[in-house]
Amino acid sequence: MIVTTPKDIALLDAKKGINMFQKVNVPILGIVENMAMHVCSNCGHVEHIFGEEGGKRLAEKYHMDYLGALPLSMAIRQQADSGKPTVVADPDGDVAKIYKSIARSVAVKIAQQAKDFSSKFPTITVSKNT
Repeated sequence: MIVTTPKDIALLDAKKGINMFQKVNVPILGIVENMAMHVCSNCGHVEHIFGEEGGKRLAEKYHMDYLGALPLSMAIRQQADSGKPTVVADPDGDVAKIYKSIARSVAVKIAQQAKDFSSKFPTITVSKNT
């Protein structure tokens, strides 16, 4: 999974990561955009401080799944710092729903991957002479 922010410099790093993983045949499950927007904790106003939908455009360019966009939120930091991640502290909240959706998408993609263990085990040959 590639995690990026919508900032242009972060997207350049994400592109480098994608190219490297593709070169060495490491599967990429999709792209997650972190700090995609700021939601004001007082009024709910949404601002795209670091740019808008950079991760989504990157996913489209590389024909990858866009797994979701996480907000820049004071609550996420406070909950994590207190030892209760968002999905525990506020399991029915909007942010927890995003995390759960991303987790479900990742779980499905992992389950769908071909299970080829041929490179993990040696070849065993049985013959009458041995």
